[in-house]
Amino acid sequence: MLAAFVLAEGRLRQIPVTTAADLAQPAVVWVDLVDPTDEERELVQAVFRVELPEDEDLEDIEESARCYVDHAGLHINSYFLHQDSDGADNVTVAFHLNRGRLLTMRQEELAVFRLFRLRARVQSGFVETAEDILLSIYAISVEYDADVLEGIYTALDQVSQEVLKRSDEINDEKMGETLAHIAKQEDVNGKVRLDLMDTRRALSFLLRSRVLDREQENDLREILRDLESLNNHTGFLFEKINFLMDAVMGLINLAQNKIIKIFSIASVVFLPPTMIASVYGMNFDLMPELHWQGGYPLAIGLMVCSGIAPYWFFKRKGWL
Repeated sequence: MLAAFVLAEGRLRQIPVTTAADLAQPAVVWVDLVDPTDEERELVQAVFRVELPEDEDLEDIEESARCYVDHAGLHINSYFLHQDSDGADNVTVAFHLNRGRLLTMRQEELAVFRLFRLRARVQSGFVETAEDILLSIYAISVEYDADVLEGIYTALDQVSQEVLKRSDEINDEKMGETLAHIAKQEDVNGKVRLDLMDTRRALSFLLRSRVLDREQENDLREILRDLESLNNHTGFLFEKINFLMDAVMGLINLAQNKIIKIFSIASVVFLPPTMIASVYGMNFDLMPELHWQGGYPLAIGLMVCSGIAPYWFFKRKGWL
C-alpha cells in the first residue's frame, strides 16, 4: 500500500496517488508504504531518488546500518511494537527524512501509525512539518508501550490473586496455564524493553543530527525522559514475573511433595503386613499356626494391626 499525505488547514489529509506527478507535489509532506509492491517501490525511488531498503536490510541491527546520513537525507531504521492474538513482536520501520518530506516503509500495519493518522486528521496544528510527524510517531510509540506495560501489570496482578490467595484451588492443569500465561507476559515485556532501547538509540541519533529546531529538540528530550521511566518500569515487571514464576514453581513442588508423601505413607503402612505375610508364606512344619484352625485368621489380624499401628503413630505425632 502506498499513501501520500499533505497538510491542509493544520490537519493531515491523504491524497490519491495514481501517477508520479501526484507524489512529486511540493505539498506532499509524508509518504507511507506498507508492504509495498515492486511497482510502488520503483515509483517512490524514481520520484524521490532514494534507494529503499530491502527486507533483510531492515533487520540489520548494527547501529551504523540502522541510523545514518547520506546524500539522500537522514535514515533511521527503528523497532515498533506490534501486538496480535498470538503475542507481540517488533517490526522494523524505515524512516527517510529529506527536504521537508518524510518517507516511511514497513511490512505490517501498526497500531501506532493508525493512532497517529487519527490524531493528525482530527487535531488542528498537531503536526506542521515532516520533523513534527517523525517526533509525533515516536511520542505515540512511547505512549503505546506504556499502555502495553500497563496491560502486563494488570495481567500479572490477576495471576497474583490466583497464586497467592487461591493456591489450594489450583490444580495441575491450572498451574500449567498459569506458567504459560506468565511466560507470555515475560516475552511481551522483553519485546517492549527492546523497543524502548532501540527507540532511545534512534532519538539520540536524531538529536545529534541537528535537523530539529529548538522547540522540537525540547519535545524530543521530553520523549527521552518518558522513555527512561518506562525502561525502569520494565525492570520492575521482570522482577514481578520472576517472583510469580518462583511462587508457581513452589506450588508445583508442594503438589509433588504431597504425592511423594502419599507413596511414602503407603510404603510404611504396607511394609509390616508384607513382612508378616512373607513369614507365614514360608510354610515351615515347625510353625504351630500351620496346624491350628485359627492360625490363618491370626495372621490376617496381625497384618491388619501392623498396618494400622504405624499410621496411628504418625497421625498422633502430627506427621500426617
